[in-house]
Amino acid sequence: MDVKIRDSYKYAVACVTSMGVRITPADRMAVHNSNQYYMQATSAETNVLNVSSSLGKKCLALTKFVEGSPIAAFIQSQLRARNIDYAGAEVPQGGPWGYRHQFNIADSGFGLRAPRVWNDRAGEVGRTLDIADFDIPKIFGEEGVAILHLSGLIAAMSPETTKCCLQMAKAAKEYGTLVSFDLNYRATFWKGREEELAKAFHEIASAADILIGNEEDFQLCLGFKGPEAGGRDLASKIENFKTMIMQVEEKYPNAIAFATTLRQVVSANEHLWGAILRADGEWYVEEPRPIQVMDRIGGGDGFTGGVLYGVISGWEPEKWLQFGWASGVMAASSLNDYGEPADEKQVWDVYAGNARVQR
Repeated sequence: MDVKIRDSYKYAVACVTSMGVRITPADRMAVHNSNQYYMQATSAETNVLNVSSSLGKKCLALTKFVEGSPIAAFIQSQLRARNIDYAGAEVPQGGPWGYRHQFNIADSGFGLRAPRVWNDRAGEVGRTLDIADFDIPKIFGEEGVAILHLSGLIAAMSPETTKCCLQMAKAAKEYGTLVSFDLNYRATFWKGREEELAKAFHEIASAADILIGNEEDFQLCLGFKGPEAGGRDLASKIENFKTMIMQVEEKYPNAIAFATTLRQVVSANEHLWGAILRADGEWYVEEPRPIQVMDRIGGGDGFTGGVLYGVISGWEPEKWLQFGWASGVMAASSLNDYGEPADEKQVWDVYAGNARVQR
């Protein structure tokens, strides 16, 4: 498949994002009865970047920081360690009740005790993102970006971020950058803004080359009608997704690929994990297989990151899907909420089910 990636670029993938920290209890304990926590820098969008950045490709986070904040310093240090550059303004905290970075408080669950996530985002500095915070001609023109990745989380976070993402998508297209858009619907973000966000998401989707989301994402974000009836089993999900995407493809003909993961939860420690992709007029399906799960958060982002790595690498769509499937497994097998492969071989070994010791 001939994908038009610009000839030269510094950054393989860039994203618009609001950074925060994620804290998870040690030893799979629950949040409410634990007193020891592991902290990492987090955002859904940089989770996507991390597959490419781990494999040696330079990536960029377009974000915003609280000036002088030790949490901001921690996030910046973590991004540097992950081979992710960052750009954006630093703003004064404005006192104890001013700006800050979000806290994502989560546990991994165990067995039949489900994982639980609590987002604490009041005063989040990333809600004030503005395209004027960034030197667009330098980033997209002089330096160059192969793919700009946007998610529905940052696009729906505030009126400011909605406008920023829409303007960023349009700017990226002007410079020959591909746009990836993971719809990522969240009801709490959309409450009271349904009409405004539906219009903005349609405009972003119209500029997107790669659209990612499940059946419900396309219905709730872009207004597509779902099937009259359908089961919740994975076979039904595959057929429903195919039916949905045929409608989406007709409405958004500029997109070259549509994809989603398929997940059925057996327990917090075991899922059935699959994926489906439509590209170049063909369907590619990874039938769900059992995988062991250390922490499920970030699996979908790992999948997207793997797909984008395949696109940048010039592979055929079947390999995009395979690499995405395995990258999602790697994220789910880590305490971090992002996939961080050592090399391509490790990802392909996961895909092949080869868990033999490597000496």
